[in-house]
Amino acid sequence: MSKATCTAVIAEDEALLRSAMLEQLREAWPQLDIVAECEDGASALEAIDEHQPDVAFLDIRMPGLTGLEVAAAAAQASPHTQIVFVTAYDQYAIDAFDRGAIDYLLKPIARERLAATVQRLKLRAASGASDAAALNAVLERLGATLPRNPSRPPLTWLTASAGRETRLILVDDVAYFRADNKYTTVMTAEGEALLRTPIRELLSVLDTDTFKQIHRSTIVNLKAIASIVRDDTGKGTVRLKNRPETLTVSQPFMTLFRHM
Repeated sequence: MSKATCTAVIAEDEALLRSAMLEQLREAWPQLDIVAECEDGASALEAIDEHQPDVAFLDIRMPGLTGLEVAAAAAQASPHTQIVFVTAYDQYAIDAFDRGAIDYLLKPIARERLAATVQRLKLRAASGASDAAALNAVLERLGATLPRNPSRPPLTWLTASAGRETRLILVDDVAYFRADNKYTTVMTAEGEALLRTPIRELLSVLDTDTFKQIHRSTIVNLKAIASIVRDDTGKGTVRLKNRPETLTVSQPFMTLFRHM
């Protein structure tokens, strides 16, 4: 990050907060070039992989991939990228970040705190510091202490259309979801149906222990996977138990499957 202009990715699912953060960063760090503004974890990970930014500002709570999962995957997709978490959970963050290797901002973001964070990022970059072990320790601690999202229970049934028919589909029977413009294609062993809900809205109501994004446009049911194979380029291929087609896992998303 020795170049005059530094690059950054911002990931915040609430549009107003994202816009406010952008304006604050422009004021606190005029030389910073925001190369991508993302509203969910999957698009943030893809942006980090594509742009290899100097800094990524990640909301910890996002639809689909959390900021913690994005940071873990980004450690391999773009190792030099510094991570700054944005969180409302101050009682957890303060303890987890006490080593100082990874920075954090509390919502609402205070101007003085952001200025101090920017200064630390610049100093850390100038020294060439990169502490992967410290990042992993922070991720493990946060993952163990942050409370689960108190939102409504995971979706159990959904209503989708197949031609002129309307089907009631058990979510556990879904092999995968795929974005289809403003709608979502639902794939089961019996065939496909159309859900009049954008894929991004599904992310907040699906059980994240069962359903995982494998790139921005596809969410797969882990129970429907027969195998995952990685090729020489780092991309993966998912073979399904009850569907003949295979699904591609984008390279940065393969990190999410390393413990499977």
